Amino acid sequence: MVDAVVKVNDVAKTFPGGVVAVSGLDLEIPRGAVYGLIGRNGAGKTTTLKLLLGLLRPDHGTAQVFGRDLWRAGREVRSRIAYVSQAPQLYGWMTLGELCRYTAYFYPAWDGDYARQLARRWALDWDRPVGRLSGGEQRKAATLLAFASRPALLVLDEPAANLDPIARREMIQELLEVITQRDECTVLLSTHQVGDLERMTEYVGFMDRGRLTMTERLEDLQQRFRRVQVVFPGAAPPPGFVVPGAVRYQVAGPVVTAIVRQTSEAELDGVRALPGARLNLFQLGLEEMFIELFGRSDREMILSQPASAEEPSEEPASNIISLRRS
Repeated sequence: MVDAVVKVNDVAKTFPGGVVAVSGLDLEIPRGAVYGLIGRNGAGKTTTLKLLLGLLRPDHGTAQVFGRDLWRAGREVRSRIAYVSQAPQLYGWMTLGELCRYTAYFYPAWDGDYARQLARRWALDWDRPVGRLSGGEQRKAATLLAFASRPALLVLDEPAANLDPIARREMIQELLEVITQRDECTVLLSTHQVGDLERMTEYVGFMDRGRLTMTERLEDLQQRFRRVQVVFPGAAPPPGFVVPGAVRYQVAGPVVTAIVRQTSEAELDGVRALPGARLNLFQLGLEEMFIELFGRSDREMILSQPASAEEPSEEPASNIISLRRS
């Protein structure tokens, strides 16, 4: 991929006890893109981010950001990256204002006016110690630090976690503004709550049990996966009838409903040509697509892979400050 900010090649990570967290991971994200990394809890998303950012060392393979391995890179590269972990750990004895002044030292592009604007917009007390904020407020504070650093690469792990519905909407709206106003900023989002990603992401990648099973433009993905409804008025479907390319299939009287993948127009025309058949096509939303691919416990997953898991939960969570150690 031309001018890729993120390049990952055959990366793997196994934790003590033989727990495979990530296996054979290949990923490229172009400059200025918004990429959504999607998967169920334990799919390997957080491990992938930590490997990419140099917070974990891969067993083999390479992970580069801006052409550098962050396991070895210094402050110059890290000052272009902002990362908010799933459970941010901030210096609780500092007030938000003090934490902003501290963070500004590490980021040449720091925008202090924007930080104050966000604090007012999100009702965060500038003079209150961060340790006295609620869990949701601390997440907003960590995200404020990331946004105000004006990074070239913004990495968010479960950005809406621990937020009430109003705060979640405010967070997503601000992120949309960051994306639309700063074309040069590359954004990598990791989440299992995919409803809001549809408005933001250009590219999506599905992780399942440690493997990146699919990665492509969202627009292309929505063209390949569709819901097909075939109605045979007053009659049951013909014996042996199947919808071409179906990965899930349901028959209810005269109505056949299927989720199809990579079905050609010629194949669909063949269905339309059946006597009395009426064909309806529906586009799948990203959330529905995710459920169809990974949320069916009553059948084999479409993209089955060897089992794996995230890193052990007792490992300390990383946060935006972690990237500045060098």
